[in-house]
Amino acid sequence: MKSSQIKGSCAPLSPQPEPPCNYLAHPGHFLQCMWPLHMDSMKSSGLRMSLLLITLLFGFCCLITVIAGEVGESSSAKDEAAGGIFTHSTYMDKIYGFLSCLVAVLLYGSNFVPVKKVNTGDGMFFQWISCAAIWVVGLVGDTLFRSSKAHPAAMLGGVIWATGNITSVPVVKCIGLGLGLLLWGASGLLIGWASSRFGLFGLDPEEVSKPVLNYCGAGLCLLSAVIFFFVKSDVQNPTSLEATPILIEERSLSDIPLPSDSWVDTISPKTKRPLGCIIAVLSGFLSGSAFVPMLYIKHHATSNSSMFAGSSQNDLDYCFAQSSGIFIASTVYFTMYCAVMKNRPRIYPRAILPGFLTGIMWGVGTYCWLLANRLLGPVVTFPIVTAGYGLVAALWGIVVFKEVKGLGNVLLFVFASCVVLTGSLLTAFSKI
Repeated sequence: MKSSQIKGSCAPLSPQPEPPCNYLAHPGHFLQCMWPLHMDSMKSSGLRMSLLLITLLFGFCCLITVIAGEVGESSSAKDEAAGGIFTHSTYMDKIYGFLSCLVAVLLYGSNFVPVKKVNTGDGMFFQWISCAAIWVVGLVGDTLFRSSKAHPAAMLGGVIWATGNITSVPVVKCIGLGLGLLLWGASGLLIGWASSRFGLFGLDPEEVSKPVLNYCGAGLCLLSAVIFFFVKSDVQNPTSLEATPILIEERSLSDIPLPSDSWVDTISPKTKRPLGCIIAVLSGFLSGSAFVPMLYIKHHATSNSSMFAGSSQNDLDYCFAQSSGIFIASTVYFTMYCAVMKNRPRIYPRAILPGFLTGIMWGVGTYCWLLANRLLGPVVTFPIVTAGYGLVAALWGIVVFKEVKGLGNVLLFVFASCVVLTGSLLTAFSKI
């Protein structure tokens, strides 16, 4: 074999290529290429603790999802007794609702942790893998709970979310995991809470027993995002040669350019922060609008003149339609990306398993959020979940990944954390 040629599927695009891996002869090499953590990094107590917490969160979330099925069945009986509209009246329903919010917050805030130390390039391959995992979660949930009763138009919500999700990797590369998800959550809070509280986009406005507390809670959650904006983050992206993309077909190294892994790498440091903040806010608006089609269908299901008449009032029934819309849209975007790249997409094998884990965490967390929506109402859950998962992501950034340094930044972070916790509690109490 000539030195200027690469044969096989394991030769990296670098001036000094590593010898190709024989996956069949050495199965351990396959797992090592698929999983990003080296043996040396596994010795780090912070990373081991991160993996342990993620595993515990995922197991706890699976338990809550099973509870969601039981509560959904009992709630269906209440729906029939109340003429098809659930009244959120029982004490246990509120307990399950707030517990579901807690699990959704933990999983949403931690779902990007598995890929924090992984080179995902421009993010297009990673988002397709994670969206495929989301669809798998929706399929399993639909099979277990037999809840395929949603109108197909609910898939539009998944399309909206997937459109915003394609910018997740550039946002994390520009401003870090903590600040990125905080701004994403804050803008999503604004559009999601306002659409439910004031009846935007054709929705029916939702009333709460203590509107003053609700307004104050939502306002404090937004204020916390403004405070977090002034916390300076130190983002360090992985740049190892082992994270370079793998070439599938036989080519000559001299014929292949070696550009940056992502367009973000070509941006000056002064431009990264404002650009990342703008993209995060716009993505958050799309993410916060993802449930609008589902809520619109539910609110018009009782009208005989509507095309959605008779649609399900159970939020969990819409999870598979939502995940299907996500996977379809992400597949379309990835196909367009392959066409733009002239069928030379940047494939990162080390991002496959972490990306799949990210999608599973997001999918199960969404089941919990939809359960909380049903039991508490979106006007309560949106401020709690969107502000809460931003706080969890910020904790990962400051404690584990050291994105926030300096006493002043840490004190500002603690103050903003107190503000967001107060806002979430006020919003929760507004429904009680």
